[in-house]
Amino acid sequence: MTARMASWLPLSPGERAVAIEVLVHGPLSRTELARRLGLSAGSLTRLTKPLIESGLLVETPENGAPPAGRQGRPSQPLDVVADSRFFVGFKVTEDMVYGVVTTLRSDIVARLDRPLTTHDPGRVADLLAAMTGELAAGFPPLGGVGIGVGGLVRERSVVAESPFLHWRDVPLAALVEERTGLPAVVENDVAALVEAETWFGAGRGLDRFVVLTIGAGLGYGLVLGGRRVPCAEEDRGFGRHWIIDPYGPLTPTGERGSAVSLLTIPSIRYQVQAATGRETTYEEILAGAAAGEPMAARVVGEAARALGILVAQIANFVMPQKILLAGEGVGLMDVAGDTVRTTLRAHRHPMAAPVDLEVRVSDFHDWARGAAVLAIQVLVLGAVEA
Repeated sequence: MTARMASWLPLSPGERAVAIEVLVHGPLSRTELARRLGLSAGSLTRLTKPLIESGLLVETPENGAPPAGRQGRPSQPLDVVADSRFFVGFKVTEDMVYGVVTTLRSDIVARLDRPLTTHDPGRVADLLAAMTGELAAGFPPLGGVGIGVGGLVRERSVVAESPFLHWRDVPLAALVEERTGLPAVVENDVAALVEAETWFGAGRGLDRFVVLTIGAGLGYGLVLGGRRVPCAEEDRGFGRHWIIDPYGPLTPTGERGSAVSLLTIPSIRYQVQAATGRETTYEEILAGAAAGEPMAARVVGEAARALGILVAQIANFVMPQKILLAGEGVGLMDVAGDTVRTTLRAHRHPMAAPVDLEVRVSDFHDWARGAAVLAIQVLVLGAVEA
């Protein structure tokens, strides 16, 4: 099995296009696959033959019983062997590591979480290696490791800057590869989440798609033409300089009325603590707002209006087919979703089409799944950024 998996690489551009189309949209008949890719029957046969021989693709029986009177060779759609190889994905936060194992189609089949008690790069890599070993015991063979980190990542290998981990220029992929013997890729966590949602989630099949995350920070990802738009300034403070209300609240670092100061969990907690003199969790603030507690209701209401304005501005400029709202802060929608939607409509043209806003109640395992999808893209299919 290992030798067959190794024979997947390298894929030619044509083989890669076929493999990705089947992975994301399959099973697909040869006729449909040729139509999607603009290929002749002969070209498609030439490209699919090595993929079938290597075990990446498989011919599957057509669903259902064949219609009466059908003549000739029965249709055999092509699909991937989803459980032929497994991938580990990690989401590294300031104080926890969340790990998952996924199939080739990104279905999560195992989870493992561990506290992060140090930010020393070597010891973090030790922890990731130990968790990989635990996860690997139940799911051989592993195809590789994907790691999502909040911060700026270069060449999918080096954490150039991570404010949560206090890192600069940490070669995390190399450190993990040395300890596990497996290929590893590292990416900004929001970018990884966007890739996963584009291939297998809310953005599947869409040309224009946006992911907006709210939580400890704000994250933004843009998909155009069905591909994520990479940016050299990824995770360099999105929202910190996007001013929603120039007279709005300050963050602890001094920005006034920005999307960050109004929407992130630390800023919301900071506002309530400054007004009441006591520390309160985000969940307690949301519960207080729902119960009509004045200060909590005021802060949550301002956050909801800020979110409505932000989503409207994104929709006005980008014109996406869908916006996915995710992250650990989306509980705001449960308490003040009506305010968000009313504000959103007020900042759109009256005749503009309604914004398709999907709210995803997610946890950090979804972010870890995104990192696993990066490993699938890079390590198996050789897919690279545009």
